[in-house]
Amino acid sequence: MSGRTAELPGQNGGEGGDELPRMTLIEHLEELRRRLINIIAAVFVAFLACWYFAPAIFHWLEIPILEYLPKGEKLAFTGLVDPFMLYIKVALLAGIFFASPIILWQIWLFLRPGLYKHERRMAAPFIIFTTIFFLSGGYFGYRIAFPMVVRFLLNVGSGFRQVVTIENYFSMMSKTLLGLGLVFELPIFIFFLARIGLVTPRQLLRWFRWAVLLIFIIAAIITPTPDIATQSVFALPMIGLYLLGVLIAWLFGKKRRNDEGADVS
Repeated sequence: MSGRTAELPGQNGGEGGDELPRMTLIEHLEELRRRLINIIAAVFVAFLACWYFAPAIFHWLEIPILEYLPKGEKLAFTGLVDPFMLYIKVALLAGIFFASPIILWQIWLFLRPGLYKHERRMAAPFIIFTTIFFLSGGYFGYRIAFPMVVRFLLNVGSGFRQVVTIENYFSMMSKTLLGLGLVFELPIFIFFLARIGLVTPRQLLRWFRWAVLLIFIIAAIITPTPDIATQSVFALPMIGLYLLGVLIAWLFGKKRRNDEGADVS
């Protein structure tokens, strides 16, 4: 395989040129610690900002199930501290989404020293597109995927009295939103693999059948229901994202050359 050898962040890049002194393992760990502290601080500030609006945010989050409950029915709680703990979790979830540009920026800053000079200029596109894909995944989960899960589960339990607790509901929803937010980053992940020459469009297409199998396994894990219809709601967008990644790899991936010097995919 042509292309650069595997490098840790900080081994071949810098702000003033193409090369920086190699970082030791301790320096890498210190840089990682610094970025994690910044991420935690950003999420904490966003959490505090969202805490006041937590009841309103949760009211928005419970719309997918209220549409299917009998008129006037509400979600239940079984412990006195449950609503308080719920609002903490709601503010934290909202804080993660609101702080996602800063989180992704810190990830970029950690990866940036290991990139070539021309690749370090992609900071703005990286932050913009990773944020858009992450938020799009969460919104897709809220508007399409999770309501289908709710409808299926309520139909299965239609012969019983429905007492849905706020902890169970929010736990299921938060996993769905965060899971799909991360899954929607697949094209960005493929982009970086293609840029450093680890994958090519031809390889990605050759692996497509295995990718579909893996996608349905992941969908089965993040989908809280066992039916194939709901799993397909999660899997089909992931397949589309994989194909989008193939297109991105073809447009922006690192070109490989054959023995005669011609570019090959």
